[in-house]
Amino acid sequence: MIEIHGLVHVYPDGTRAIDGVDLRVEDGERIAIIGQNGSGKSTLVRHLNGLLRPTSGDVLIDGESAADQRVAALAAKVGLVFQDPDRQIFAGRVQVEVGFGPRNLGLRGAALDASVAQALAAVGLASEANRNPYDLGFSKRKLLALASILAMGTPTVVLDEPTTGQDLRGVERIQGVVADLHAAGRTVIAVSHDMRFVAETFARVVVMEAGRVTLDGTPAEVFAAANWEALARTYVEPPLASRIGDRLGLGSTPTDGALVGALVAKGA
Repeated sequence: MIEIHGLVHVYPDGTRAIDGVDLRVEDGERIAIIGQNGSGKSTLVRHLNGLLRPTSGDVLIDGESAADQRVAALAAKVGLVFQDPDRQIFAGRVQVEVGFGPRNLGLRGAALDASVAQALAAVGLASEANRNPYDLGFSKRKLLALASILAMGTPTVVLDEPTTGQDLRGVERIQGVVADLHAAGRTVIAVSHDMRFVAETFARVVVMEAGRVTLDGTPAEVFAAANWEALARTYVEPPLASRIGDRLGLGSTPTDGALVGALVAKGA
């Protein structure tokens, strides 16, 4: 469980990136954090594994303050996939890259090999195990960074803009990874500008504006027409399905089947 109490983070240049956030994430939740650039999303999640420390307030991971724990200890609890994979990748071979994290957590031999193989298979990179990561395209390097965290088996996985650079197949693969993590009882937190991905993949959506949480609820609640004005202030547009669903009286998170059926009926 993750508990955030009165979190404030001020950067050395005086920028107040987080301005009093209170948030609780239960074990096994799927939660997306959305908002415009500069709203504090990435700053917030970097407190979860100790890459940033609070100016004031506290972050508790399973009841223990993250401020009192080393980054290495937090890495066993919270795995963070960076927005830019090139800030995360360093090894000369894909297999070595994915094995680095679990090896540091103590895995060896067959257990380590299995962890690496499963992670690569999950992101569709099993055939790339012996390649140099920088011979891969950007979208595959994103998936490689994801695999390197999956292999560690952390109870919480944080994804920063996971669908950037991905085609439809890549997005669907990431959705499958999120579903598998959820089925395994692991917590998934994603920062994303992809509202369709958010609405289809996550059970809870948190909206941030100017370092504060302004909306928090299910996708149906957050993307409801009553919140469109508040979303516009954060430069977030509801998914197209939400806007069409509202016009057709299907609610803010209609299924594809419901949309097609309503459009066919309307055309008829």
